[in-house]
Amino acid sequence: MSYTALYRKFRPDSFVDVKGQDHIVTTLKNQLKANRIGHAYLFTGTRGTGKTTVAKIFAKTVNCEHPTEEGPCGECRICKAIAAGASMNVIEIDAASNNGVDNIREIVEEVSYSPAEGKYKVYIIDEVHMLSIGAFNALLKTLEEPPSYVIFILATTEVHKLPITILSRCQRYDFKRISIDTITNRMKELITAESVQVEEKALRYIAKTADGSMRDALSLLDQCIAFHLGKELTYDKVLDVLGAVDTEVFSRLLRSVLDRNVLGCIELLEEIVMQGRELTQFVTDFTWYLRNLLLVQSSDNLEDVIDMSSDNLARLKEESGMVDMDRIIRYIRIFSELAGQIRYATQKRILVEIALIKLCKPEMETNQEAILDRIRQVEENIENGVVVAAGDVTVVSGENQAGAVHKPKPELPKAIPEDVQEIVRKWPSIVGNAENPMKMYLKSAKLSLGGDNRLMVVLEDGIHSDYFNQHPQNKEQLELLLSDFSGKQIEVNIQTVKNQREFEDSYVDLAQVIHMDIEEED
Repeated sequence: MSYTALYRKFRPDSFVDVKGQDHIVTTLKNQLKANRIGHAYLFTGTRGTGKTTVAKIFAKTVNCEHPTEEGPCGECRICKAIAAGASMNVIEIDAASNNGVDNIREIVEEVSYSPAEGKYKVYIIDEVHMLSIGAFNALLKTLEEPPSYVIFILATTEVHKLPITILSRCQRYDFKRISIDTITNRMKELITAESVQVEEKALRYIAKTADGSMRDALSLLDQCIAFHLGKELTYDKVLDVLGAVDTEVFSRLLRSVLDRNVLGCIELLEEIVMQGRELTQFVTDFTWYLRNLLLVQSSDNLEDVIDMSSDNLARLKEESGMVDMDRIIRYIRIFSELAGQIRYATQKRILVEIALIKLCKPEMETNQEAILDRIRQVEENIENGVVVAAGDVTVVSGENQAGAVHKPKPELPKAIPEDVQEIVRKWPSIVGNAENPMKMYLKSAKLSLGGDNRLMVVLEDGIHSDYFNQHPQNKEQLELLLSDFSGKQIEVNIQTVKNQREFEDSYVDLAQVIHMDIEEED
């Protein structure tokens, strides 16, 4: 006899076996008990949460000759026929492959015939969101006023794609993601029945990876058992099969990132790749690890929310004191973006390496989180006695901090090039001829001269300087504008200052110097 997959072999036959959907099971049982059976139901929720299973149990129960409080008896002739797929009373339709108007018209025509045996004809339409607009319209009237012996059960994972006219004609039941504890306990029951030895830690990891789907969990369990057939299934073996990484590796990686050790991060990634781990799963799990770290830092007593061993939790609490919350949020943002990119990427390893370098080097980014990280890095360097170069001042931290040494103000060359002088004299006209927003940014600009006699345009740090520094085409446009006025090719050096005082301390104002020269000539 051929092997039957676990999720098919142990599919629930009664309501008592349905796990994690008590709110739906209780409501349906009460309807059956009170004989208040609706004519159209909509089961919606993520994959593997029991939509089709509950629909089949409900269809069996309404037709069962000897129904119980927990569902069908499973022994009568009708129950056995439905279970074998031989009953004409329960019709399953896959809307993904039968989504046209003609398919629905066939159903509408069949509805007029009463069931040959049993009380109800039950139509279970799976993935109903795949129906075409025409098919939905063909179904509307029958769905609203079917014969008394017809029940429609529509199942979908994407309820937002259904027309409101369909939604308003159905009783809607939302199937929740199943909790890790519920999935783990169900798998314990199954491995006992299958006489398989599995570590509880391994079961919990499978349940977590399933992301709320019982079917996914049983498929993964089936895969792991088959790989290590006849042996005890341990946590490490599950990691091997699923291409996942142990939590201890994430701890090592985080500490390398906090030390800004790019080489250490790349070497650790090399180790992960050589072990044959799946990088997509690695990115997802490390993001989850950072999420746990954020929760530990945010509040105490979160053991029930964070699913991990006491040893790992203790290590996580230790690491939460080593990193600030805004830095963790930045890490999560970078890896969340990576998770969206890596799924369909051909060079997954390179994307992960870039992300790790970003974590270690916040200067690669210009958003607020990265700037805060860079400021914190400077503070740490000062505390550790590292020399920090900042603008025109070299700060020697520690005991020698009082001896801050100012850079000497650059001296003006003896001869200012004629083309530069011409630009300085015509600067108001040049600014007036520029187009916005360049005109607005140039109004506050100061002109100076570099050591190579190149014209310096000094701008205030922020959007003024970013307009030119982050967009090279804007700098090229400025150079073209200057060339038009001077008749010569002009190269511009964009410099940034924090305020007017820093400009006066660090640069020579060409406008004042050239103005003085003109007065002397007169």
